[in-house]
Amino acid sequence: MNSSKVVLVVAPHADDETLGCGGTLLRYAELGAEIHWLLVTEMSTRYGYKEPQVLKRNEEIERVAKAYRFSQVHKLGLQPAALDTISKSELVGAISKVINRVKPDDVFTVFRNDAHSDHEIVYDAVISATKSFRCPFIKRVFAYETISETDFCMKPGDGGFKPNVFVNISGFLEKKLNILDLFESEVGEFPFPRSRVALEALARLRGVQCNSDAAEAFVLLKEIV
Repeated sequence: MNSSKVVLVVAPHADDETLGCGGTLLRYAELGAEIHWLLVTEMSTRYGYKEPQVLKRNEEIERVAKAYRFSQVHKLGLQPAALDTISKSELVGAISKVINRVKPDDVFTVFRNDAHSDHEIVYDAVISATKSFRCPFIKRVFAYETISETDFCMKPGDGGFKPNVFVNISGFLEKKLNILDLFESEVGEFPFPRSRVALEALARLRGVQCNSDAAEAFVLLKEIV
């Protein structure tokens, strides 16, 4: 990690970025990196959400963006749990526009075999949009795990999430958990997976695997050196 990096984290839904790589993003921010947040879906009254829900979610997103010190939040505004109703080319095109505007060195996306169909679709679109001959500025692409989705996958033939990169977030775990709490509409009490207890337990487990107090784990999909 270095201060000159430009980082893009792609989140199908607001909170995926915090669950999967919140500590890593905070570590990047501490080093002065330029971090961009791409939100693929959103709550909207046109999708059947009530106005108070929409206002609350927008407030959460604003507070979370400030907590991470994101350089910019990019919103595609698509309907949650309905990405399979739009063409793949439309989604790839929308993501590609953001990527070519931001020109990130590192890209973080969800794991393809997550239980949520939106995650699978976003993963495929990100992989299509980060082809090296179209985006030579991208040096690394990672998949992060999303507790409540990655760990609940039951797809036949799935080998599970097998990380090969670990980031020590010992100094950032508490702040990551505090940011999670900002998503009041998404978190619950343990043993609900999107809870402080569950997320800390996962960070401690990943820490054990890399000899640190707490860590986040990733699958390195591509690296150009």
